[in-house]
Amino acid sequence: MKMLSRWLSRFCYDHPRFGIPELMKYIVFGNVAVFVLDLFSQGTFSAIIAFYPSLIFRGQIWRLATFVFVPMNLGSVWFIFSTMLYFFLGTTLERQWGTARFSLFYLLGTVLNVLAGFALYFALGQPAGLQTANMYYVNMSMFFAFATLYPDTEFRVYFILPVKVKWLAWLDAAFFAFDIGYYLFSGLPLLAALPVVGLLNYFIFFWDDLADMVRRGGQRAARRVNPQTINFKRAQREVQHRRGYLHKCAVCGLTDADNPSMEFRYCSKCSGYYCYCMDHINNHVHVQ
Repeated sequence: MKMLSRWLSRFCYDHPRFGIPELMKYIVFGNVAVFVLDLFSQGTFSAIIAFYPSLIFRGQIWRLATFVFVPMNLGSVWFIFSTMLYFFLGTTLERQWGTARFSLFYLLGTVLNVLAGFALYFALGQPAGLQTANMYYVNMSMFFAFATLYPDTEFRVYFILPVKVKWLAWLDAAFFAFDIGYYLFSGLPLLAALPVVGLLNYFIFFWDDLADMVRRGGQRAARRVNPQTINFKRAQREVQHRRGYLHKCAVCGLTDADNPSMEFRYCSKCSGYYCYCMDHINNHVHVQ
């Protein structure tokens, strides 16, 4: 997974024009359009574009892509709220990551869902009406991504109660755990693959970041136990030896090991020590 995460970062750096700018705008527009059409057709339009493997094998190949526009059956109020939330999360991630990385995040989630859908269809041997893939868990995994990048951002629950995103992310994790446990213990263990796919997509893109967080946590504990003045240059050499690089762009993931000629800078407006390559030092969302 570590190699895949770095390959994806390298791919985004080498192909900055890959993807669809403002992708989440089109995803949200499609979901809203299908939701409105379903109100007047009793759900017929969703049935036409949903992921049904048996119908795909009969030639309805558009379902391989159009299922991302099928809205979740949450009721009108929750649909509006969740759609606004996903739009905010998606556009913020695209501004932070760039179009290429965010598009790849959503594309990989879609592909993993398609593969899981076909695997479940063949494994379960269900009737032709089985819908085995949707984007619910991939959309939820965007919240993990946002919380990892902006853990101290405050959301107002029910527009009143201020709660930091990192605590809401734990609630999100509880929903994932509940769904996985429900499928495992309700006689449908294979369906647990759907939430696992959403988590897998998150871990692929944040593998290096999570590893760095674990290492930084260990370093903080060591300094509390044995506080002392640290030689800055020696500490840099130790970091470079342990990670294999010294500087890493917080947007595209490029390191000085990938491109030794690239210059890196730390942003004084970001809250914390965030490093950026010269392509993104003047083109990124400030972390507050």
